[in-house]
Amino acid sequence: MFAANVRVLVVDDMQTMRSMLKGQLRTLGLKEFMEAENGEEALKILTAQATKNEPIQLILSDWNMPVMPGIELLKKVKSNANFKDVPFVMITAEGEVHQVKEAITAGVSNYIVKPFSADTLAEKLANVAKKLGGG
Repeated sequence: MFAANVRVLVVDDMQTMRSMLKGQLRTLGLKEFMEAENGEEALKILTAQATKNEPIQLILSDWNMPVMPGIELLKKVKSNANFKDVPFVMITAEGEVHQVKEAITAGVSNYIVKPFSADTLAEKLANVAKKLGGG
């Protein structure tokens, strides 16, 4: 699993979803969170944190958001040399095969379909950490 001090960016247009996700992440031992309401805001946070030399180390993003949806954020993150290696987990109600394939093609680290349990979140994050050699 990820270390407790991993800086996590939680991106969702719904405050309740961000709060629920942070609660589940806390139960997994994670402690450092930043939040964004959409992909555009998330990109600003990624850039600001990198500038402060405190880069975001894990992104959990919803797919359906106003301003910039999660899939567009994913594509921008993976095409940016500074952020391309940051693990990116897409969380969405969209479970259609073509959308999953689009996210995989864009470089998503893992994919969680809503609704999901804390156990599912833990399992998906453990798989991401394992791919990174961290668990």
